[in-house]
Amino acid sequence: MRLLTALFGPQNAAERTAALHSAGIDGVFTFEGPHDVFTPLILAAGAAPVSLLTNVAIAFPRNPIHVAHQANDLQLISGGRFTLGLGTQIRPQIEKRFGAEFDHPVDRMVEFVAALRAIFDCWSSGTRLDVDGRFYRHRLMTPAFNPGPNPYGPPPIYVGALGPRLTRAVATHCDGLLIMPFTSDRFVRESVMPLVAAGLAASGRTRSEFTVIPEIIVATGRDEAEYDVAVAAARRLLSFYGSTPAYRPVLDLHGYGDLQPELNLLSKQGRWAEMADLVDDGLLDTIVTRGTPAEVAATIAARAAGIADRVALYQPFPMADECLAEVSASFHG
Repeated sequence: MRLLTALFGPQNAAERTAALHSAGIDGVFTFEGPHDVFTPLILAAGAAPVSLLTNVAIAFPRNPIHVAHQANDLQLISGGRFTLGLGTQIRPQIEKRFGAEFDHPVDRMVEFVAALRAIFDCWSSGTRLDVDGRFYRHRLMTPAFNPGPNPYGPPPIYVGALGPRLTRAVATHCDGLLIMPFTSDRFVRESVMPLVAAGLAASGRTRSEFTVIPEIIVATGRDEAEYDVAVAAARRLLSFYGSTPAYRPVLDLHGYGDLQPELNLLSKQGRWAEMADLVDDGLLDTIVTRGTPAEVAATIAARAAGIADRVALYQPFPMADECLAEVSASFHG
């Protein structure tokens, strides 16, 4: 089982990748946050022989042609170690921050992935580019703009999902599923994996032909002080995620459904500090993997068992490399 963790930006991305590899990490991923999601991976590609993943690149503000070029180039310079992870984000972010369209997000994502596959096929096999969909149209690919076949093949396409329609669609149309971090072991096993099975059945594929990567929030430290800081950061992170209506099904499953509108109201009032106080230890332990490095490693392995061969660690507070090395050593052991 392989362990991935985050690069938080382009600054020292190559050095951080080398250090993470030395600590026993098998792959790195990037967020769509305050920095571009692709740039750190360009810098990381030559630093260490680790896998590279966008987790996730927000699809709808981008054009499939742009994304195809970026993904193809990263697959090329990394020697085939890149995976393109895409996500929808939520309506307010897409419409108000990016100024893009969000209507019909599941259908739009399915078509985005189909357009990418058509573009990759055009480049690799010389087929005529003819995408004429509801949301995307690509009908021209002259030789001057065609990079030709990638010697490592097109990168796999994974999509982040939690809701039922998108989760099933991802299992039907994509190469892998990125499970969002605001979730629980019970929710994944009872709600997510049956949808994966249904989607794979619809596409005529087996479970071995599809990758599932759960992203697990981790809070640990080398001593009590570091641990307390990590737990406080995790509590703040849960309050932020929990304010979003899309994550209410997770809260409902565990009896915390009424917390979501309360957190949402506080977020609209900008009362961020008060939100974390509403996340009790029960909810924290339901979603976050916390404890000593060895305890964290054991819990991660248990949550991934029978589901994944790769796990993404979400660090709400960056842990020291020595601590990460302890987690990795226990996990791989």
